[in-house]
Amino acid sequence: MFIKQLYTSCLSEAAYYIESEGEVAIIDPLRDTEEYIALAKERNAGIKYIFETHFHADFVSGHLDLSKQTGAPIIYGPGAKTNFKIHSSTDGEIFKLGKISFEVLHTPGHTIESTCYLLRDEHDKPHAIFTGDTLFVGDVGRPDLSSGNLSSDELAGIMYDTIQNKILPLADNVIVYPAHGAGSSCGKNLGPNTFSTIAEEKQTNYALQPQTKEAFIKAVTEGLTEAPKYFAVNAAINMKGYDSLEDIKQKGLTPLSIAAFKKLLNEDILLLDTRHADKFTEGFIPGSIFIGLEGRFAEWAGSLLPFDKPMILITEPGMEEDTVVRLARVGFDKMQGYLKGGFEAWQKAGEKVDMIINIEADELAMDIPHDENLVVVDVRRETEFADGHVKGAQNIPLNEMTDVATIANFEDNQNLYIHCAGGYRSVIAASLIKRQGVHNLRNIQGGWAKIKEEKAITIEKDVSVLN
Repeated sequence: MFIKQLYTSCLSEAAYYIESEGEVAIIDPLRDTEEYIALAKERNAGIKYIFETHFHADFVSGHLDLSKQTGAPIIYGPGAKTNFKIHSSTDGEIFKLGKISFEVLHTPGHTIESTCYLLRDEHDKPHAIFTGDTLFVGDVGRPDLSSGNLSSDELAGIMYDTIQNKILPLADNVIVYPAHGAGSSCGKNLGPNTFSTIAEEKQTNYALQPQTKEAFIKAVTEGLTEAPKYFAVNAAINMKGYDSLEDIKQKGLTPLSIAAFKKLLNEDILLLDTRHADKFTEGFIPGSIFIGLEGRFAEWAGSLLPFDKPMILITEPGMEEDTVVRLARVGFDKMQGYLKGGFEAWQKAGEKVDMIINIEADELAMDIPHDENLVVVDVRRETEFADGHVKGAQNIPLNEMTDVATIANFEDNQNLYIHCAGGYRSVIAASLIKRQGVHNLRNIQGGWAKIKEEKAITIEKDVSVLN
């Protein structure tokens, strides 16, 4: 038996390769399937099953492309309904893989069709459970992303029964392999590790502690932040189907001359720049939206960009395919190509460029007492802001900047000083604000991490939010 967790940090997503006697099962594959096929080929094995734990909301799964390439059936849990052929399993159904097997455990709560797969070893002994978004390290899946018509409280109540009847009875030494790790928005506060055991979760996971159903419902629904806007889009794509990744790559990887690029700019099209934040602020094509590959790129793209608009790309030379693939992972399929030679080619051609002024935190400290039009714009989450912020700062979380009216509220005479925690989100925000015609702004390098070191800057907290 061979098990490999294939973890993608920028999405905090874990897919799994399980092999026995030359037969392979893939659980929760990403849209770019080459790694699974290459690993099976390297090990002289064949992919027999593609298991899906549920309709993923935070990424587009690779089940369709992988099934077409390998002939392996796509297996979902009970109640899953799709626009393509699947095997809808029954609770307790067994799938043989070489000398091992998988038992289907229907575990609704995160969604109606959520299902775990219990791996039994060569001796039919439970060895590991692949929990999808039902059980995480230190957390459980949020119950407000239902693929049915149930409320969060109703789904949380169903999840309570799932935990009591399907998870807690498992042996302590069973390994827990979830679909996500820390940073995922599919739970409230996932732990730092990417796998665990039933024993460890019984000890440390708040949702597995002895409690009434009412207390459980309150615990899992309290403090949920708004789900990213693209979650509903991705869940629908995973149910309905999608174009192959190769077709998307073929169009998205079209190199565009400056003339062809400028022609597209005259149309209603998005211009996305994925270079590093430091390079973007030094110079970019006017109207560009910055979302750098160095951060949680796909998540911010899904949260901030419309899915129905065509898009052209500015990337570091050599990063074009990586950009297209990572956009496709969260459902973007309208990339029209990229600027050949990147921003450097544009600049060398003498075309118009824009920039963002970067300043250090000490400059903010010097400017605050002398500029009555100075406005600090803090784009961190509400809870981050409440835990400490510059006195008088405006809190506009980055995910809310899709609303043009929010940006339109800035006055012409205001001098905007924008920051986040470390400097990534603030550059995204600055690009969105500039795109709406507001240019009197500065980006504070190092963000809150540097600001709070400045003793001359008055800091305050919002205790009411924290409590």
